Amino acid sequence: MNSIFTEEKPEVLIQEDGTRIDGRKPDEMRPISIEVGVLRKANGSAYLEWGGNRVLAAVYGPREVHPRHLALPDRALIRCRYNMAPFSTEERKRPGPDRRSVELSKVIREALIPAIFVERFPNTAIDIFVEILRSDAGTRIAGITAASLALADAGIPLRGLVTGCTVGKIGKWLVLDVGHEEDMWGDADIPLAMIMETQEITLLQSDGTLTPEEFKEALNLAIKGCTYVYELQKEALRRPYVVVEKEVKGEV
Repeated sequence: MNSIFTEEKPEVLIQEDGTRIDGRKPDEMRPISIEVGVLRKANGSAYLEWGGNRVLAAVYGPREVHPRHLALPDRALIRCRYNMAPFSTEERKRPGPDRRSVELSKVIREALIPAIFVERFPNTAIDIFVEILRSDAGTRIAGITAASLALADAGIPLRGLVTGCTVGKIGKWLVLDVGHEEDMWGDADIPLAMIMETQEITLLQSDGTLTPEEFKEALNLAIKGCTYVYELQKEALRRPYVVVEKEVKGEV
């Protein structure tokens, strides 16, 4: 999907009838495609295209902790690195970690930990890498969604898949799955992530001002988006096994 970013504020982000700048309805998601098992040398991996976002997630472990003094005797050490490639944005990004990538590494890690049975792997490390190949708003949510799939692909026991979605406010409208221009120029946005099987919210942030009624409506809209993404996650995890089953039966 090709997108043309508007760095200057558009005259209108959303029409009176609710049509958004990219033609979507207020409750409509951007296109999403997911594939798991894309990296042979990782224990688990996933590649996700979400709107203009291109996200690659990899998981290594459980494995021996280095340096050893960081090992935890009662649970696994979960480490996460979020990184934006220099070519992921319109203007070339300086390579290496910056304040934002360090912050989002922590946000993604804390959103995933509640889903992992860390107590089953004492004195080990599970390393999660999230690489943003192209950025188009909502990279933390896309990163969490991809990383959760990489954990599942690695066979790490989970309480459930962690799924995310964002809701924004533009004027009087609440919109699902905020796009680039909406993220830059909208009035508010709420990223949410949750363990779908237990309905436990593991990430909830808010940037902007909403009334209590708007916040409740935004939360319900975000959960609706998560439910849609969750079905795509499950389908992506099942797909390789369906192909193998067809090969065994001689159907392909």
